[in-house]
Amino acid sequence: MASSLLLSCEGISKAYGARVLFDELSFGLFEGDHAGLVGPNGSGKSTLLRILAGIDAADRGTRSVRGGLRIGYVPQDPEFPSSGTVEDVIAAALGGADEDARPRRIARALGRANLDAGLEVAELSGGWRKRLAIARELAAEPDVLLMDEPTNHLDVEGIVWLEELLRDDARAVLVVSHDRYFLEHVATRILELDRAYRDGVFQADGGYSEFLARRDEYLRGQAAYEQSLANTVRREIEWLRQGAKARSTKARGRIKEAERLQQELAEARERGLRRPAGIELTASARPTKKLLVTRGLGKSLGGRVLFRDLDLSITRGTRIGLVGPNGSGKTTFLDVLAGSIAPDTGVIERADGLHVVRFEQNRQRLDLAVSLRRTLAPEGDTVLWQGRHEHVASWAKRFLFRPEQLEMPVGRLSGGEQARILIAQLMCQPADLLMLDEPTNDLDIPTLEVLEDSLAEFAGALVLVTHDRLMLERVSTVLLALDGEGGAETFADHFQWQDARAARREVSGAVGEGGSAARLRPRAKRLSYLEQREWDGMEAAVLDAEATVDACRRAAEEPTIASDASALQARYAALEAARAEVDRLYARWAELEAKQP
Repeated sequence: MASSLLLSCEGISKAYGARVLFDELSFGLFEGDHAGLVGPNGSGKSTLLRILAGIDAADRGTRSVRGGLRIGYVPQDPEFPSSGTVEDVIAAALGGADEDARPRRIARALGRANLDAGLEVAELSGGWRKRLAIARELAAEPDVLLMDEPTNHLDVEGIVWLEELLRDDARAVLVVSHDRYFLEHVATRILELDRAYRDGVFQADGGYSEFLARRDEYLRGQAAYEQSLANTVRREIEWLRQGAKARSTKARGRIKEAERLQQELAEARERGLRRPAGIELTASARPTKKLLVTRGLGKSLGGRVLFRDLDLSITRGTRIGLVGPNGSGKTTFLDVLAGSIAPDTGVIERADGLHVVRFEQNRQRLDLAVSLRRTLAPEGDTVLWQGRHEHVASWAKRFLFRPEQLEMPVGRLSGGEQARILIAQLMCQPADLLMLDEPTNDLDIPTLEVLEDSLAEFAGALVLVTHDRLMLERVSTVLLALDGEGGAETFADHFQWQDARAARREVSGAVGEGGSAARLRPRAKRLSYLEQREWDGMEAAVLDAEATVDACRRAAEEPTIASDASALQARYAALEAARAEVDRLYARWAELEAKQP
């Protein structure tokens, strides 16, 4: 049985001035759809989402919505009242909800997002604000959820939380994202918005990897068709050059057809022009291999230990992926390494004349009132790169800027375009050590892939902070994970780190399949006496903790307290605490299990 159509657009077009974003675009979103929307920066993805949400209007075409459909929309940068609590924000989203159901829905939304009802919104970090925005929309129980770059500002734990949330709670989703792992795990259909396609959009069922395979197949077919068309046009031109005369109806028809084929070939070639950004990072010519060494490094902020006793050696060719939850101290760690702030304990030995170049995620270096031309070339009309001068117009073109954008203030450029400016500035500074803090935010996937290649080929050293798991996998030679509680641990690669984080979930799943935790327990060896006692009692502790979770869940679902918001919130808090204890026990189980031979 075919899924019912929820939301669709027919022949919609949108332009800003002379710049056309999309033209005659048509597609639909169906019941159960989990669709990912990708495309180059400037292709109109955010605009399309706003049109579908009913916030903006298309220049032409129609938007159709099934009667009574509830649409939720999470923008890239969600806005909240200047004052008020987290609970106030959720409650405000439920204006039309039944009064009896409001406490339950508020408590459920807060519990799923792991948010404290009494927190002031103004005190939330970017990652928690994004969680709140998502929880606010889901609390209203939309039929269709539209999300614009929801993984921006979320740490890896937050992204995994969102993946699980969408799989469990969302009826139909259309999400704009450049996080390829996220798209692989969440999407059941991918749409690429790009005027390079005849219809302005290419669609493929399946996750992101399936989309890549189908798109490659399509583009190969298009290339073959273009070659065949070019051969046909060449034959027709030769015929015309032989002095063809339009004396007969047949000859006139052939001349018209030749003109049509030439126009079709020109349009196909124009659509096929896919030029990536020209990113090529430059390392200095330093001959020394050892660049930076730390011994016993430690730092605290606000009375909280971020990291302690950290020993690290960075040499040319070292590419460190720095990971950890939001607030764990990643940016502070970069500040300490760069010498911007001093460590509390330990020493840092830097090579003489070490040249450190940083990419900062907050983009405070950009003057939004200055033109693109002056930002790229502050002192003239040329840019010095790799010992030679390049005209600013040519330099801007390398980063996919159009000539008419050169006089535009930087503040009017998109987030992805501003990120490309920072990368352009980065390229002009030969570095011994590159420190990149979330360089992937707002970049489209083609630019991401070029940046990955350049980082992988960079001859100097690199410390990279990113929540893009695929970039971590492709670029990093080692991962340094901060836990936010003073601990730091290294992993060989992204997969080893993921395995450590997933150990509890894997054990939990195996317990559920086998019906008994005892099946998983190998004979204990090489444990201390106390660890052996803890190991022997682990099964019973886990089962007791899971029983507590079940009891807390039943208590939270009791209809008798649905109208008592404070009691309901307390019971959901108890449920989250019980789940946290189960998580702790499974993590400890995995830790003890790792000591087995």
